[in-house]
Amino acid sequence: MDPGSEVSFEFVPVIRQYRSGRVERLLPVDAVPPSVDAATGVASRDVVFDPATGVWARLYLPARPPDGAGDRLPIMVYLHGGGLVGGSAADAPEHAFLNRLCARARVLGVSVEYRLAPEHPVPACYDDAWAALRWAAEGAEPWLRDRGDRARMFVVGYSAGGNVAHNVALRAGEEADALPRGARVRGLGLLHPYFLSAEKADGEHSWLRGKLEELWPFACGGRTAGLDDPRVNPVADGAPSLRRLGCDRALVCLAEDELRLRGKAYHDGLLGSGWAEGDAELLDSVGEDHQFFLREPPSATALVLLDRLAALLGAGANQH
Repeated sequence: MDPGSEVSFEFVPVIRQYRSGRVERLLPVDAVPPSVDAATGVASRDVVFDPATGVWARLYLPARPPDGAGDRLPIMVYLHGGGLVGGSAADAPEHAFLNRLCARARVLGVSVEYRLAPEHPVPACYDDAWAALRWAAEGAEPWLRDRGDRARMFVVGYSAGGNVAHNVALRAGEEADALPRGARVRGLGLLHPYFLSAEKADGEHSWLRGKLEELWPFACGGRTAGLDDPRVNPVADGAPSLRRLGCDRALVCLAEDELRLRGKAYHDGLLGSGWAEGDAELLDSVGEDHQFFLREPPSATALVLLDRLAALLGAGANQH
C-alpha cells in the first residue's frame, strides 16, 4: 500500500486525513450564492475583510420596514458549525437560518467564513472571528457604515461556532480597548456549543463523544493542553472567569446531543461566576437533536429558538 494513502485521522461522517496530508471533508456543503431572499426580503453579499488571508464574511441586511424608517440595526457576528474542520457561511441551511434570524430580529448579520483545521489549526478560527468583530465594528463597509450600530454588537455561534463565539466574547472582555471607540458587545448566543471536559459524567461515554474528543487535538494540530484546555472547557480549573466575558447577556441553547451536559455546565458556570439568572438564560430544546433548527425550521421548537435568539439580539435597544 502507498504510505500516502494510509489514513492518519478519520471521523466519519466529518473528515478524513491521509498520511500524505491530503484532506477529505465528508460533511456535505451545499454552497449557495448571496441573494435577496424571496421569503424574508433579506439581502446578502460576500465581502473579503482580510485581504492577507482571503477570509470573507457574508453580510445580511433586512429589508426596510414599510414606513421606510432608516433605523440603525444591531450587528451580529455569526460563526457556523462544522467541528472546526468543516462547514461554511455559504452552506444552504446556515444561509437560510441567517435570513430567518436577521429578518425576525432585525439585525445586520456578519457570517464569518473562518479558516478551517487541519490546514489552519486552532487558533486560526479564533483569530479570524476576532478580526471579523473588529472589522464589523470599524464600519468601513457601506452596509455596516450606513445601517449598523456598533454600540449594539452580538456574537452568536452554532456547535463548533459556539466554541469560537465564546472565545471571541472572552477576548472582547480582555481586550476591550482593541475594539473601535463606541463598539460594545452586548450579548452572546451559544447554540449547542462544542465544549468538552476530561472528566466525564454519565451519558458521556458514547462512540460519538469519543470522536468529538479526538477531534479537538486534531483541530489544534496537537498543540493543546487536552480536554481541559480552557478554549474547549471554559469551566475547567484555572480557566478565565466567565465574568470576564465582554458582554452583558448570554443565551445558552441545549439539545438532546453529545454536547448537552457541557452546555449545561457552561450555563451553571455563568451563574456560579456571578451572572444573574435574567442575564444568563438557558433554552433546553428537550427531545430535539443537534441540527433540528437547521433541518426543520418550521417546527415549534425551532421557532421558539428563533424567538429566544431574537429577544437576545433585541437587548439593549434603548441602552447606548
